[in-house]
Amino acid sequence: MSSRIFQSIVLQMKDCSDRAVGVVDGQGTVVACNELSSIGEKWSHVPSLLASDPDALLVSSGYTFKALPGWNGQFDYAAFAKGEDDQAALMCSMAVIALNGAKTYYEEKHDKATFVKNILCDNILLGDIYIRAKELHFVSEAPRAVILVRQLATPDVAAVDVISSLYPDRQTDFVLSISETDVALVKQLADNADIREVQKIAQNVQDALNRELGLKTVVGVGTIVGHIRDLARAYKEAQVAIDVGKVFETERSIISYENLGIGRLIYQLPTTLCEMFLREVFKKNPIDALDQETLFTINKFFENNLNVSETARKLFVHRNTLVYRLEKIKKLTGLDLREFDDAITFKVALMVKKYLVSRGIES
Repeated sequence: MSSRIFQSIVLQMKDCSDRAVGVVDGQGTVVACNELSSIGEKWSHVPSLLASDPDALLVSSGYTFKALPGWNGQFDYAAFAKGEDDQAALMCSMAVIALNGAKTYYEEKHDKATFVKNILCDNILLGDIYIRAKELHFVSEAPRAVILVRQLATPDVAAVDVISSLYPDRQTDFVLSISETDVALVKQLADNADIREVQKIAQNVQDALNRELGLKTVVGVGTIVGHIRDLARAYKEAQVAIDVGKVFETERSIISYENLGIGRLIYQLPTTLCEMFLREVFKKNPIDALDQETLFTINKFFENNLNVSETARKLFVHRNTLVYRLEKIKKLTGLDLREFDDAITFKVALMVKKYLVSRGIES
């Protein structure tokens, strides 16, 4: 909470009374006062005084104090007025009303974003999420999605401003700078929204960053969650989408966690298990024995759903030529790609190999 907000209010109250009015924080330090010489003073007795009865007007050492409502029932700040009479009590009560209004406005405007970022980064306990959400008047149950934007090449700090201009409602949508390259958008959705709607938002963000700043980005999309406690999971899903997409979806710049398929499973496997799998599948010859032309043919065969005639047409070769190539692959690897089970095994093996290469393991 900025002491400048408090200082602005207590200075205005100076026009209403000649009494000293100010604010003391939870450590007993005067953080704002219309008598400027008092700012910074340490009143060590105040925290224990207010802790004894945080809801009451209390008098001590010639001053009247009243705590401002704080998070989790704790006293964060208290207003004070000089004197122990009725006039001091009135001034103190009026100060509490004015200061608490400013404090609430400041927290709702600024601290909701910090709260959401703490959830994403697992910097807040689950029990505290509910308490903090209530204090900030944050709607806990609502459909939300986390969209993670990773800038490629040279990052630009203005990316946050561009995304914020697209979604300016600071009470429901949050644009958070996560790191030098990563920006997260936590977007509240309509009740009937699906993943296609989230992907459209991701596309809008990517297009705006490219148009406004010339940035190349890759965007990860987590699943839609219905409660704020699940935002951390959605954020991790968006991270996984980018990481897995970098290995298996190199042609796509917007990757949804829901569409990762078997790549998500492979990415979580130990590399030793992957190497063992490749050795078991390719007993005759290692996968590296296949040249680039053969691998291109195999990928085209998979793209055309194991249809020999259609693949031959796309490759501009005679059908018999393709059959000959497939027979050659069978002799080299022991796998007949025209058989569904063998084709599945080979497809998984190609993905496992790609995963190992991404980890710097070439064998």
